[in-house]
Amino acid sequence: MSRVAVYPGSFDPVSNGHLDVVMAALDLFDLVIVAVLDNPEKRSPLFSAEERVEMLAEALSDQPRAQVRSLRGLTADFAHSQGAVAIVKGLRSGSDFDSELQQAMMNRSLAPSVRTVFLLSQPTHAHLASSILKDVAAHHGDVSGFVPAGAARRLKEKFN
Repeated sequence: MSRVAVYPGSFDPVSNGHLDVVMAALDLFDLVIVAVLDNPEKRSPLFSAEERVEMLAEALSDQPRAQVRSLRGLTADFAHSQGAVAIVKGLRSGSDFDSELQQAMMNRSLAPSVRTVFLLSQPTHAHLASSILKDVAAHHGDVSGFVPAGAARRLKEKFN
């Protein structure tokens, strides 16, 4: 029996912190589906869902037990439809936990068989937020140490 987890997020752009959470999840689950949220009702992302899927697929190309898919709709429904036993959420700080707890409780109500698992990022990645990375890149700062090579290249292209 394969233990599947879903790791949802906007990944706009993917950071090394996100990849760290994927690697930690791969230590616990047989398959990790990285689900790129495609929610047109929310603020418009810098990268399209297709671009974000491509960046993640490139960054995880050497991880056969990690799959990248686009997700529209409710995470709980998606996780249930994929046969997932868990939804993985990465935490950088206590404030992340506060906001993620409400979502976890709702997901549990919507899909009782799917648990939420919180994974801590490495301390070296605790300061990484996609919004900060976009701001640094927009001001022509070097983000190559914080994102995979493909994301660094795409950020540079967006802001040049």
